[in-house]
Amino acid sequence: MAEIIQRDGTWAFDGTTIRITPGLHRSVALLRQTYGEIDVPLTAVAGVAYEPERRRGRLRLTLREAADPLLQATGGRLPDTADPYRLTVDADRSGVAEYVAEEIRQALLLEQLPPGPADAYLVPGPAVPVSVRSSDGLVSFDGSRVRIDWSETSDRVKRSTGPRIIALDDLAEVEWVPGSGYEDGVLRFVPKGSPYSKLPAEKDPYALDLWGNARKDLLTALVAAAVTARLPHPSAPRGTPPLLPRRADHDALLRRLRELGELHRQDVLTDEEFAMTKRVVLRDFR
Repeated sequence: MAEIIQRDGTWAFDGTTIRITPGLHRSVALLRQTYGEIDVPLTAVAGVAYEPERRRGRLRLTLREAADPLLQATGGRLPDTADPYRLTVDADRSGVAEYVAEEIRQALLLEQLPPGPADAYLVPGPAVPVSVRSSDGLVSFDGSRVRIDWSETSDRVKRSTGPRIIALDDLAEVEWVPGSGYEDGVLRFVPKGSPYSKLPAEKDPYALDLWGNARKDLLTALVAAAVTARLPHPSAPRGTPPLLPRRADHDALLRRLRELGELHRQDVLTDEEFAMTKRVVLRDFR
């Protein structure tokens, strides 16, 4: 077992899987903490590198194209600090970081994995149900449908239509772009044959305009990834149906509840956000 434990998180490699666990310190991005633990099979990995710097270094895992729904949904637009495949390493642990990187590299050489994009998602993506309150409204995904409940500050036209519910079967794609500078971000669901996809996000009844709290608005990437994981893979033939929702693993859900409880104790999640997210997670126990 090759393992490195840092304030930013932990990487543990057992020869076949890299288990990535985010740290719980306030400096760790909310998106990474909310996403939680990720098991990355060696078959999903394209490469690994340790980048030393004067005070701190970085471990970076590069995944194969189309192997991970989060990277597929975000298209390389995640800020560095929110990237779950990046680990900040203290200078005095650089030797351990180099060792972990070398162990992964050696395993890749031995496996002789095929080059090129993956033909299926090898990382499962965020667990469902997942629910995020953004500046434009509350967006939820239960594995088979997306629901958007508009906020009081949403455009009047959006609010007048009431909650928007989109079945997975009716979705063509998901678009996600984070806010940048004076530019708003957007989470857009594109139904098949939709006439709305050319509208600006604030007017599109299938899009959330991300203009408020950038730290929390980034969490909408988890919804985009969860939906992307269940839409046909990019390599699938046109017309392939979406994946049927699977019942969540109870052990994974228990770990998720523990992670949420720790975020609540650290005041990262408010009482309301914790209660709402806990209710959504508990639905899968039924």
